Amino acid sequence: MKTSDPSVKNLYYRDFYSWLQRQVGLLRKQQWEQLDIVNLIEEIETLGRQERRELVNRLGILLGHLLKWQYQPELRGTSWQATIREQRRKITRLLQQSPSLKPYLEEAVQEGYEDGLDLAVRETGIAYEVFPGNCNYTIEQLFDHEFFPED
Repeated sequence: MKTSDPSVKNLYYRDFYSWLQRQVGLLRKQQWEQLDIVNLIEEIETLGRQERRELVNRLGILLGHLLKWQYQPELRGTSWQATIREQRRKITRLLQQSPSLKPYLEEAVQEGYEDGLDLAVRETGIAYEVFPGNCNYTIEQLFDHEFFPED
């Protein structure tokens, strides 16, 4: 079966998991000529984008909760604290598992800040104009387990 074989392509669209298992088997057997190269490339590229997206998403949650912590001190609680700790830990693990994401970190913080700002506005009812337009926390502060911003 060659990569141009329509049954392979149909399997990709009909039953992704089965297609994936087939590709894994072919890779293990080193049956290169039978691989669905076009779709494998697409899936590998998608995995890379997912890793970056996960980093931005986790930073967004972290930043949103740091903003809530800073701007609503009267509502601080263990739930916010636990979310901040959890996101820091998961971001750290993600960067340990995929260290090539580190050069992208500053850009991811800015993207995550936009999402975090939306989260903070939505959950606090505080106007956008009250919050800084850009992230005021340093990367060191974001990963410092002792850092919780004051009002």
